[in-house]
Amino acid sequence: MKVIKTLLVYRRFLLIFFTPLLLLPLPLVIRTKEAECAYTLFVVAIFWLTEALPLAVSALLPALMFPLFGIMASKQVASAYFKDFHLLLTGVICLATSIEKWNLHKRIALKMVMLVGVNPAWLTLGFMISCAFLSMWLSNTSAAAMVMPIVEAVAQQIISAEAEVDGLEMTHANGATNHALELDEDIDECKAVDWKEKTKQFNGYSNGSAHAVHTVCKIEKEKETPEPSDTGRKYRNKRDHMICKVMCLCIAYSSTIGGLTTITGTSTNLIFAEHFNTRYPGCQCINFGTWFILCIPITLIILVLSWVWLLWLFLGFNFKEMFKCGKEKSPREQASAQVIKEEYNKLGPMSYPEIITLVLFILMALLWFTRDPGFISGWASLFSAYPGFATDSTAALMIGLLFFIIPAKTLSRTSNGENIVFDYTPLITWKEFQACMPWEIAILVGGGFALADGCEVSKLSEWIGSKLTPLGSLPIWLTILISSLIVTTITEVASNPATITIFLPILAPLAEAIHVNPLYILIPSTLCTSFAFLLPVANPPNAIVFAYGHLKVIDMVKAGLGINIIGVAVVMLAVMTWGVPMFELNTYPSWAPAIANRTGL
Repeated sequence: MKVIKTLLVYRRFLLIFFTPLLLLPLPLVIRTKEAECAYTLFVVAIFWLTEALPLAVSALLPALMFPLFGIMASKQVASAYFKDFHLLLTGVICLATSIEKWNLHKRIALKMVMLVGVNPAWLTLGFMISCAFLSMWLSNTSAAAMVMPIVEAVAQQIISAEAEVDGLEMTHANGATNHALELDEDIDECKAVDWKEKTKQFNGYSNGSAHAVHTVCKIEKEKETPEPSDTGRKYRNKRDHMICKVMCLCIAYSSTIGGLTTITGTSTNLIFAEHFNTRYPGCQCINFGTWFILCIPITLIILVLSWVWLLWLFLGFNFKEMFKCGKEKSPREQASAQVIKEEYNKLGPMSYPEIITLVLFILMALLWFTRDPGFISGWASLFSAYPGFATDSTAALMIGLLFFIIPAKTLSRTSNGENIVFDYTPLITWKEFQACMPWEIAILVGGGFALADGCEVSKLSEWIGSKLTPLGSLPIWLTILISSLIVTTITEVASNPATITIFLPILAPLAEAIHVNPLYILIPSTLCTSFAFLLPVANPPNAIVFAYGHLKVIDMVKAGLGINIIGVAVVMLAVMTWGVPMFELNTYPSWAPAIANRTGL
C-alpha cells in the first residue's frame, strides 16, 4: 500500500518521465520526418490529455523538439506562436475587462430575467438566456461566475419565502407578519464574497479540469440553529432541492451553449477559425457574420430543448400550468421577483463608464457583422486595394485600443459652475487587462499552430490522409457522427482547447482524403468539442455550479447525457440542412488541395 501511495503522489512525474521514454522507439526505429513529428505529437497530446504539465508548458514542446529533429527551424516555429488569433483575443479581452469592471454584465443579466417573469420555469429560462448572451462575448467561465451568485440569492430567497409562508399559516391567529419578501442583506454579502473568490479561481478561457471550494452560508433567522455542513445541506422539501438543482445546471449548461454562437464565444471556436484560415487561405467563408448566422439557430434550439429537458427531469414539464393566463403569483414567485428587483435597483442608473462600454460593445459587434457579410459589400471593400488584409481582429483591436484611451470619468461642475478635474484614468488599465487575459490559452493555441505547421512540413498530414482514405466508403453523415461523438467523449476528460487542437490536424486531412468539403467535418467537430456536460471537472462552469453544494455527480451525469445527445443531434441537423447552402458543403471546394487518390462516397 505504501508503494501504491508513493506512486500516486509522484504519478505526474512518472508520466512526464516515462511517456517520452516509452515512445522513443518510434523516431529511433522509423527514421523519417513523419515519425519524428508523430513522436512530438504523441508526447504533447498525452501531456495535454493528462495535464501532467500545465497546458501552456506542454504547448512549448514543439518549439524545443522540432528544431532538434530538423523538422522546422526555431524561427519558423516561433512565428506560429503569435498569429491573427492572438490579436482578436486581445481586443475581445479588452471588452470583457471593461464589462466586468463596470458591472454591465450584472445589469444585462438582471434585466433579462426581469423581462421573462418569476415563475420557476420562466425564471430558469430567463437565467439561461441572460447567461447564454453573456457567454457570447465573455468567456464561459466568467459568464457562469457572474450569474451564479444572483441565481443562488434567488434560490435561497425562494426557500426562505416558503418557510415564512408556512410560519404565517401556523401563527396567523397571533397576528404574525410575513417577511418573506424582505431581501436578506447578509446572504448577498456572503454571495458577493463567494463570487469574488470564484472569479479569481476560474477567470479565463481555459476549460480544463477545475476544482472549486465553496463555503455554505446559512443565515440565522428567528432563532439559532446548528450550521449544516456542505454535504448535509437541508431543504424544506424535495421540490425546493429540485429547483436549486435546475437553476445550477441551467447556468452551467447555458454558459457553454451560448459560447457556440460567436467565433469569439469560446476558445475552441477561435482555434478552429485560425487553424482553418491558416490551412486554407483561399477560403474567406469563415468570419464572424457567417459563423453567427450558422450557429444562432443551433444555440437557440439547444437552449430551448435543454430547458425543457432539465425541467422535465427535475420538476416535471407542466405545459398548461406554465401558460395559464391570469394566474396569481405564489409567495415563491413574489420572493423571486423581489430579490431580482432589489438587486437591480442597487445598481442605480447607468453610469458613464457603463454607457461607453455598451456603445463600444455594440460598435464592435457591428464592425464584425458588416466587415464582409457576403450578401452585400462590407466596410472591408473600402480597402479593395488590399483584399483580405483587414480581418475581425482589425475591428477588435480598433475598439480594444479605445478602452485604454477614453477616460473613465467626466468633468463635473460645482454649484458655482466650476469644473472639478479628476485624474485621467482610462476605462481599463493594463494591470486590469493582464488579470483578465488568458495567457495560458494564448500559448496553448500557439502550440497547436506549431504542431499543425510541423505536420504539414514533415508530410505527416499527407500520410494520415492516405491511411484514412478507406473511410470514404462510409456515408458522409456517419463519418461526421463518428468524429463528433469521438471529440464529445474525449472532451469530457480533457480540456476543450487541447481536444480541438489535437483533432483539427487529423480531421482536416481526413476530409481531404475522402474528398469531402473540410467544413463538413470540421464545423460539427468544433461545436461538439464544447459539449463537456457530464462531469463537474469537465469544464470550469460545471465546477463553479457544483461547488455550491446543491448537486451530486449523478445529477450532472443524468442531465448532461441528455444535453450531449441533444447537442450532437442539433449540430448534425444544422450541417445537413441550412449549413449546406451556406458553405456549399456538397461540393469539394477549389480552395482545398486536390487529392490524387479519391474515394467515392
